[in-house]
Amino acid sequence: MNIHVIGIGLIGGSMVLDIKALHPEATIYGMDKNEAHLQEAMALGVVEKAATMQDLADADYVIVSVPVDVALQVLPEVLDQIGENTIVFEVGSTKLPICEAVANHPRRRNYIATHPIAGTEFSGPSAAIKGLFQGKTNIICEVEKTTFKLQEKAIELFKELGMRIRYMDPKSHDKHIAYVSHLSHISSFMLGKTVINKEKDEQDIFDMAGSGFESTVRLAKSSPAMWTPIFKQNKKHVVKSLEEYIANLTQFKDLLKSEEYDAIFDEMQSVNKIKAILNGMNTKK
Repeated sequence: MNIHVIGIGLIGGSMVLDIKALHPEATIYGMDKNEAHLQEAMALGVVEKAATMQDLADADYVIVSVPVDVALQVLPEVLDQIGENTIVFEVGSTKLPICEAVANHPRRRNYIATHPIAGTEFSGPSAAIKGLFQGKTNIICEVEKTTFKLQEKAIELFKELGMRIRYMDPKSHDKHIAYVSHLSHISSFMLGKTVINKEKDEQDIFDMAGSGFESTVRLAKSSPAMWTPIFKQNKKHVVKSLEEYIANLTQFKDLLKSEEYDAIFDEMQSVNKIKAILNGMNTKK
C-alpha cells in the first residue's frame, strides 16, 4: 500500500499516522512545498520518504491537505499524474470551489471530496497526532461522481480511522460550515484582537485570563495562511453568518444599555438548549 500525502500538517499528518498504525506494511510518501516541513515530517516519522508528482502513478491513496487556495491548483495536477486505481481525497474546509475546479477533469471519478470535521489550533508536521479522527464526522460531497470501487476503497479507510460518514452537496456543506466552523474562528480571532488592543500590558491578560477566555480564544492560534483562503472561498456564507452574529451582539448590547436584565436572562436561558444539542452530538459519536 502506497500512501502519498501532499501538505504534511495536522490533518494529512494525523491521517497517515493512523493509517500506518493500521497498516504497518504501508509506505508513507510525503510532499510539501516547505522543505523544512518535509524534513521535519521525516524526522518525526510522520512520513517515510520524499516524493514528487511523477511518483503518483503508483499511489494507492493520495491525500491532498494543503490550504484551499493551493488545492485549486494542486488537485488538477494530482489527477493528471495518478494511475487508474488511485483514489484522491482533498480534506479542506470548503468544498464547492474545489469540486468546481475538477468538475470536467478526465479523472474526476478518481477524486472523492471530503472534509473531516476534526482538528486542533496547531499546524505543521509536529501537530500531527494519532487518533484525531476517532468518532469524528467526515463530510463527503458529490459521492456519485466518484467511481464506485474507489468510493468503497476510500470509505473503508475512513471507517478504519474511526470516522462517521455524512453525505452532503457542496453548496450545503459550505453554507453550514460557515456557521459552525468559520464563524467560530472569526469570533476567536476578533476576541483576541479586542483583548490585545485593550490590554497593552500583556501581563494583565495572563494574570486575569481564566479557562473561559482560554477556551474561547483558542482558535485564534490557528494558521492565518490556512484560514484566509477559507474565508475568501466561502465569502458569501461567511458574510451572511457574520451579519446574523453581529445583529445578535448588537441586540445584546442594546439590552444591556437599556438595563433590560430580565430580557438578557431570557436570551441566555433560551440559548442554554445548546447543551442538549451538543450532548446529542456526543451521544451519536
